[in-house]
Amino acid sequence: MRTTFACLIIAGVIAGCQGGNGGSEQPAADSTKTDTMATASSDMTNKLTDAEKNEGWQLLFDGTSKSNFHVFNQKTDGSAWQVSDGALYLDTTNIKDGKIAGGGDLLTNEEYDNFDLKLEWKIAPAGNSGIMFYVQEGSKYGETYHTGPEMQVLDNAGHPDAKITKHRTGDLYDLITSSPETVKPVGEWNQVEVISNKGALEFHLNGTKVLATTMWDDAWKKMIAASKFKQWPGFGSFQKGRIALQDHGNAVWYRNIKIRKL
Repeated sequence: MRTTFACLIIAGVIAGCQGGNGGSEQPAADSTKTDTMATASSDMTNKLTDAEKNEGWQLLFDGTSKSNFHVFNQKTDGSAWQVSDGALYLDTTNIKDGKIAGGGDLLTNEEYDNFDLKLEWKIAPAGNSGIMFYVQEGSKYGETYHTGPEMQVLDNAGHPDAKITKHRTGDLYDLITSSPETVKPVGEWNQVEVISNKGALEFHLNGTKVLATTMWDDAWKKMIAASKFKQWPGFGSFQKGRIALQDHGNAVWYRNIKIRKL
């Protein structure tokens, strides 16, 4: 009894009278707090906070509907673009003539000029996709990338494009290399922000600004003339257009897609 009583007294003064067992409860409490915080955070997936609403943000994807999107140069919303677990994803299981049946690049119904775009993405192993902006539609344009610059979405560790300069995640595709490299491992969600305001373009990846440039000036035109895009007149010249999520033939997921007009 005296040994037990002494131990209780010591335990009341310093944690650890019972060795490893005495310190095991605190991490459990921290874990509970972490789980609670994660749940609270997940509750805001595909939603706008009151502050965001006041700032003029528009939710483009609410976790259930594709009503704000359509496939490039079509009226359909693309059967391969599906919604599951609060994410908009590209289902690659049905291939016809080398392409995803019901696929195609997914575009916003609305056009934007000066904007602040935020979204999250994750990619399948060895996957490739992209986020394009100022995309033009019509019979004159055969592909989204004939007009719209792209922020690259890629599995840097598994896709061969990662070996090409200016083709890695976060790059202004084939034009400017992003830095530093803040992409997360394949299968994890990445946070993106693309800001285009009166020619000033910024890319942010996972909370870090990774690229900044000026569009439409002489340096911009010279850069395009030295790139693969020189073959498509008008590429990168438009100051208003649609946002596009690229179907590159690989599974990709997008969520928390929101935009604010500047």
